[in-house]
Amino acid sequence: MSVNPEKNQSDFIQFALEAKVLSFGEFKTKAGRLSPYFFNAGLFNDGAQLGKLGEFYAQALLGSNIDFDMLFGPAYKGITLAASTAIALARSGRNTPFAYNRKEVKDHGEGGTLIGAPVRGRVVIIDDVISAGTSVRESVDLIVRAGAKPCAVLIALDRMEKSGDALKVGQYSAVQSVGQEFGLPVIAIANLEGLMHYLQQSHDQQLQTFLPAVQDYRNRYGI
Repeated sequence: MSVNPEKNQSDFIQFALEAKVLSFGEFKTKAGRLSPYFFNAGLFNDGAQLGKLGEFYAQALLGSNIDFDMLFGPAYKGITLAASTAIALARSGRNTPFAYNRKEVKDHGEGGTLIGAPVRGRVVIIDDVISAGTSVRESVDLIVRAGAKPCAVLIALDRMEKSGDALKVGQYSAVQSVGQEFGLPVIAIANLEGLMHYLQQSHDQQLQTFLPAVQDYRNRYGI
């Protein structure tokens, strides 16, 4: 699979806009900040969209040149993302096992919290975004306890936004903090810089009207 990361990013942003997963306006984040854009990967909710989404993830992963043996999807959003990425990788000629966790420990049947392929080798953690990094920390712990090695985190969008809230702004973004804490590369299909470039290049005048607000937001909270 030949991968052009810039085209993959631009095509993904277009895809997210068409699916209304990415929208512009005024949205309050969990941190209490008023963001001019909102990204909700949970709105990729039909077969065609999930198939296409998996292709974007697979292309971003292959384009990173990271050596990996399997995929891990943290419950709950990561489960679907890992599965769709594994399907896309198989279609590209790289059949890759995947596993995921359940949040509730099952005490009957197969038991345990891990489901799917045995967790071994170099493992890529797949999620939609990194907010507080909690999902990554839990995933790293599960993978290490299984005797495997986390090798990267793969996400859809890097907001490139410093931690903190509307008044207190941290020094690093959640993505940077994960990289520093675990020494893991974080691969993103798209990021805020790419989104701004997309808006700048867009022929859609309505989309262009959101660019100043996105720029102001980045000036205030961006890395």
